[in-house]
Amino acid sequence: MKIADMNWMQVEARVRDDDRCVLPIGSVEQHAYLSLCVDMILAERVAAEAAEPLGVPVFPVLPYGLATGFLDYPGTISLRMSSYLSVMEDILESLYRGGFRRIVIVNGHGGNTPVTSFISEWMDRRREARVKFHDWWRAPRVWSTVMEIDPAASHASWMENFPWTRLADVAMPAERKPSIDFTRLAMSNPAEKRALLGDGNYNGLYQRPDEDMMAIWKVAVEETRDLIASNWP
Repeated sequence: MKIADMNWMQVEARVRDDDRCVLPIGSVEQHAYLSLCVDMILAERVAAEAAEPLGVPVFPVLPYGLATGFLDYPGTISLRMSSYLSVMEDILESLYRGGFRRIVIVNGHGGNTPVTSFISEWMDRRREARVKFHDWWRAPRVWSTVMEIDPAASHASWMENFPWTRLADVAMPAERKPSIDFTRLAMSNPAEKRALLGDGNYNGLYQRPDEDMMAIWKVAVEETRDLIASNWP
């Protein structure tokens, strides 16, 4: 049930019976040979597929996030921390005013994780509200599935290469990329990160068979759905 397919009267009626909603958040940033919009595409899609049989409304994805480290790659967009937290506060306040009290944030980008501290503060102010923050790609069942398939999985590698994130007529390198120096990466500015990463893949293959990807996706949708459906206070 996408908000794009509802009007305000339908939302008002829905929230009287069920105060849950889902907000996907992502990022627009380099993903090597994949779409710059990988994180927003995957967050929105897994949220929509997970919520559909539950009838829980899914809001449009917040496309932009915290991606400062990739700003030397053209096409990357990053908000300042202060801007991002202000946007998240405005969104949560709007959801709250609209009657939503149980909110699942489906996150597609690791750089957005600092927002969890703000969410804790917000719930201190809005004590009737509950927010679950879900990093869908590294949730326990998904990550276990990824590791079973290929432990060399990372940013812009095969684990993000789904049919809906790859680009037509863009060939993937066949070789497995060696792992980069993660300690050095953490201390690098954007120019140094680009020099270290090259195309942007951290390590591993660039693509695996689609049956591997569909196995991961099935688990991702089910795990996200379980989070939306259950274990609310």
